[in-house]
Amino acid sequence: MGMTMTQKIMASHAGLASVKAGDLIEAKLDLVLGNDVTTPVAVSVFDKTGFTRVFDKDRIAIVLDHYTPCKDIKSAELCKTARDFAHRFSITHFFDVGQVGIEHALLPEKGLAAPGDMIIGADSHTCTYGALGAFSTGVGSTDMAAGMASGTNWFKVPSAIKVVLTGKRKPYVSGKDIILHLIGLIGVDGALYKSLEFTGEGTHDLDMDDRFTIANMAIEAGAKNGIFPVDEKTLAYVNGRVNRPFTAFEADEDAEYERVVEIDLSALDLTVSLPHLPSNTRTVSQVRGMKIDQAVIGSCTNGRISDLRAAAAVLKGRKVHENVRCIVIPATQEIYRTCLKEGLAEIFIDSGCAFSTPTCGPCLGGHMGCLCAGERAIATTNRNFVGRMGDVRSEVVLSNPAVAAASAVMGCIASPDDL
Repeated sequence: MGMTMTQKIMASHAGLASVKAGDLIEAKLDLVLGNDVTTPVAVSVFDKTGFTRVFDKDRIAIVLDHYTPCKDIKSAELCKTARDFAHRFSITHFFDVGQVGIEHALLPEKGLAAPGDMIIGADSHTCTYGALGAFSTGVGSTDMAAGMASGTNWFKVPSAIKVVLTGKRKPYVSGKDIILHLIGLIGVDGALYKSLEFTGEGTHDLDMDDRFTIANMAIEAGAKNGIFPVDEKTLAYVNGRVNRPFTAFEADEDAEYERVVEIDLSALDLTVSLPHLPSNTRTVSQVRGMKIDQAVIGSCTNGRISDLRAAAAVLKGRKVHENVRCIVIPATQEIYRTCLKEGLAEIFIDSGCAFSTPTCGPCLGGHMGCLCAGERAIATTNRNFVGRMGDVRSEVVLSNPAVAAASAVMGCIASPDDL
C-alpha cells in the first residue's frame, strides 16, 4: 500500500523506507516554534530537565505575539522569560515587538517553512504550514522543550482523510468559507488525529493565502495536520523566501485514506459559524440580520494582505455602523507596511476602524477587543468557544473578511451584496 503526503514526509524524517498509520516513529525536526505564552513553560521544563544547549539556534523560532504589545505585568514577565532564553542561546529567529508578526503568518513570510519540512510548534495552529506542503502540527510546551534540545520528536503516524475540491468559487467565497463548510460537514472531531489532505482541480483555484487559512483551521476539525500539494503557486511563493534545499512530496496513487470528502466550490455559499463551535455553520443568507457589537478582521487565520484587501474593498467609501466597533489587525509588520503603501490603512481609518499593530490580541480574549457579557462579535479568527473573546456570556461568529467588513457596516451579519 502506498503512502499519503504526510506519511512520506514522516518516513523521510524518520529515516525509514515507509510508514503506515498507527506506527510510532522518532523524526528529525526542521523547525521548533514557540510564542510568548508557550515558550516560558518550555523554558521552565528545559531548565528543570538540565538541558544546557539547543540542537540548532537556526532551527528554533520564538515569536512574541499573543499578549503583545504587553497588556499587563504578567504578560511582560512572560515575554522577558522568552527574551532571556532567546538571548542566552543566540536564537537566530527571535521576533520581538517592532519586528514581530502573528507567528503563523510571519514564519512563511520569512521563509522559515518550506515544502517537505517537519515542523512542531507549541501552538495548535502550527498546522498552518501544511499550505506549503509541509508536515506541521501543534504540540505541548514539554514537547517544545525536548524538540529545542534534541531536534527530534516522537509521533504516531496519522491516518488520512482525502478532501477533493472541484469547481471554481463564487464572488466573495474564500478559503475561510471552504474550511468552515468542511468543519460543519464532518464536525469538530471529524478528523481527530488524522491528516486532512486537500487535492483536486479546485486546489488550483486557491491562492496561497486561501490555503494558509484552510490549513490553519485543520485543528478545528480535530486534525493532526492539514496539507496541500506542492504546485506552481507554492513554488512561486517560496521562491526568493526559502534559501535552503527542500523536497516536495506527492501522495502515492494507491495511498490509503479512511474517507474521501468531495466539495464542489461552485456550489459553496458564504458561510459563518455561530456560537459556540466552529462546526455550527450556516450560510450568511440563513442568519442575515443577526445583530453584532464588534467586528474583528485579522488573526493568523485571516490577517494576510489579501484578507485586508478584501475587507478594504468592502469598506471603501462606507462607514462602520455607529453601534459597532471594527478592529483591523494586519498579521505582520510587512503586511502593515503594505496596507500603508496601498492606502488600505487610510480606508480603514476613514471608515471608522481601529487599525492595530500586529498582535493575536482579541482572538483569544487577550486584549484590544475583549467582549463583555451579552455582546456579540463577528470575527475572521478561528475559534468561537464559550468565553473565547471575553466574558463567557459573550458570543463570537466566525466569517471571512469580506463578510466581517459588510457586517461592520450594516451592524448585523450581512453579505457584501447587501450593501
